[in-house]
Amino acid sequence: MKIFLMQSLYLFFTILIWIMIVRILLSWFPNINWYSQPFKALKDITDPILEPFRKIIPPISGIDFSPIAAFLALEIIREITMRLLTII
Repeated sequence: MKIFLMQSLYLFFTILIWIMIVRILLSWFPNINWYSQPFKALKDITDPILEPFRKIIPPISGIDFSPIAAFLALEIIREITMRLLTII
């Protein structure tokens, strides 16, 4: 049961990171309507993760570096979660 939980959480974090990568790559295309599906779903999933970092890290020369901090935070959270589950 513990192994299943660990694999599920690891998969969840991996999928979340890939969704963020897709969102970041799509942000390079200015003609995307973020209010139509499936783009709205991507925005709804990733904005709650990215917004706190956007408040802390302002864009530099029009480039948003907040996803780098979000990736780092997600990796740290994933690693801590996996280590805690191995202890329990």
